[in-house]
Amino acid sequence: MPLELLHWTATPVGMHYLLIHFDVPAIDPETWSLRVHGAVQRPLDLRLDDLRAREQRTLAVTMECAGNGRSLMEPRPVSQPWILGAVGTAVWTGTPLSGVLAEAGLEPGAVEVVFTGADRGFQGGVEQAYARSLPVDIAAGEDILLAYEMNGQPLMPQHGFPLRLLVPGWYGMTSVKWLRSIEAVTTPFEGFQQAVAYRFQQDADDPGSRCRGFASGRSWFHPESRTSRRGAAYWRRARLCWKDEPGRGRARSRLSKSGSTASGPRRISSQPWTSTPGSAGPSLGLLPRERTN
Repeated sequence: MPLELLHWTATPVGMHYLLIHFDVPAIDPETWSLRVHGAVQRPLDLRLDDLRAREQRTLAVTMECAGNGRSLMEPRPVSQPWILGAVGTAVWTGTPLSGVLAEAGLEPGAVEVVFTGADRGFQGGVEQAYARSLPVDIAAGEDILLAYEMNGQPLMPQHGFPLRLLVPGWYGMTSVKWLRSIEAVTTPFEGFQQAVAYRFQQDADDPGSRCRGFASGRSWFHPESRTSRRGAAYWRRARLCWKDEPGRGRARSRLSKSGSTASGPRRISSQPWTSTPGSAGPSLGLLPRERTN
């Protein structure tokens, strides 16, 4: 994602980063259905209209690829050579996964929930459908969505049409696209994308640890434009950063202009970005001690 796109609170759909492991599957929404099965008391088979008729939630979520910045590593990986552009924020609409799991009724012995997409191919010499899992306590979280809209429009094929998982605070590989199956299992899932790929390794012989949520506090700065409003009465919020968990907190702010400073605690609510790009804020009543051209 070019830094100039940070001027938008929501990343335009066509500019939101993409990582597609296999081919984009051709799915007919009229015949597609989502199967909920495994260690559940009441297996479900849900059509897209069934999901749209359920409780609806809309969330603005920042998503980052686990490989973001990997081209800066030594030695440089040959695949997915991201620099720092594999991040984007979108407004997602769907139904909470927790409601579907509650209706299906997880068995007491269920430990994980496996999500499988319709995309299929070869990786590491293994033929597979793309699949990832979540622990049952995470899967039951209220902010995890079965999403069918992105920025107010039905999902585009490359973003997972007709349905994808959305897991805020976790790297993008967890948000399985083209979702076709949700399976509760009684033993930890050991699929390729979980046990082999997406693991932190110190060397080639290290089995590695599971890659989960992104680091808190990552930030970028977008370049100023020549048309930016300037003057003592205007200020600009340019830093973009996010927390790794939704919620509320407190932040201490500090503003400086030519030697004048103001600081103090400010109550904040959780937002995908801490910026309102392109806008000028009100006068803060600060006058610099000296002016320079």
